[in-house]
Amino acid sequence: MVLIGRVTKDAEVRTLKDERKVVNFNVAVNDGYKDKKTDKWVAIPSFYSCSYWLSPAIADRLKKGNLVELTGRLSVNAYKDMEGEAQASLNCHVDSIKVHGVNKKEEANQSQTPQPSTADDLPF
Repeated sequence: MVLIGRVTKDAEVRTLKDERKVVNFNVAVNDGYKDKKTDKWVAIPSFYSCSYWLSPAIADRLKKGNLVELTGRLSVNAYKDMEGEAQASLNCHVDSIKVHGVNKKEEANQSQTPQPSTADDLPF
């Protein structure tokens, strides 16, 4: 299954007891329809709890607001909340990640990072 959406908060890397690392993050996928009566677009977001096991290095690129394309296996987790009400969560066991866009704040931070000067490396 392929999901395209925005990261809702910065990814977290967790280390398990057996020293394996997992990257956990959440993604919002927007869907919707055009209301025939009001002629306005009605947005229906879906939120997925994602886990990525292949490399913790990707966590640096999974920042809040970034647009990502995920390929993986979807599942549903049913549970009862503190009041005993039935709830469910959508989960994605991610196989591959493509980061398509960064949020404006992160982009501004990257442009302010000083670039190394190559003039000092010249032999003459």
